[in-house]
Amino acid sequence: MLSWIARGLLRLGGWTAVGDPPAVPKAVYIAAPHTSNWDGVWGVIYKVAKRIDINFFAKDSLFWFPLSLVVRGFGGVPLDRSKPGMAVPTAVAAFREHDRYFFGMAPEGTRSLRPGWKTGFYRIAREAGVPVVLGFFDYRNKRIGIGKTIELTGDVEADMQVIRQFYEDNAEGRWPGKASPVTFVDGMPPQAGEASGR
Repeated sequence: MLSWIARGLLRLGGWTAVGDPPAVPKAVYIAAPHTSNWDGVWGVIYKVAKRIDINFFAKDSLFWFPLSLVVRGFGGVPLDRSKPGMAVPTAVAAFREHDRYFFGMAPEGTRSLRPGWKTGFYRIAREAGVPVVLGFFDYRNKRIGIGKTIELTGDVEADMQVIRQFYEDNAEGRWPGKASPVTFVDGMPPQAGEASGR
């Protein structure tokens, strides 16, 4: 029933849902570009429409009864933002605890223009040993969905070039001027063979 309602909401919003989840038991899903509060709304509607059980971080302040039931029901995982550095190990631990697990995030980490993306999604995928699924919003053509699934090689520049090319070809945010460049600026993740700091 929820899936049927979600598909109807996408149609009412004028969206074309693109792609299907890859046949893998675990993955990090990213969604970009993230330029509007509506991205999260449409992203959740899309995942319900496609019946993809994707988990995501939500502020721990949202986890009060009965709101916590709704947030958890849609895949929310509490994150205490007062404890910096906990996001990556928390997500990696969840991957190790489950035989089947999907985790989603917006790599920019904000709706505002930044010099580039945060490294969290890359570090989580590498440390958990899972692929990255490229989800996208294309407000120009009203397309929302799933594109490529890539196995990260540890060659950060090469991996990011593949990701960059995909988003240049397939996505446009609601506010294009707020879209951050597809590059890392907060320090580079470890290259293949380097210590990960775990």
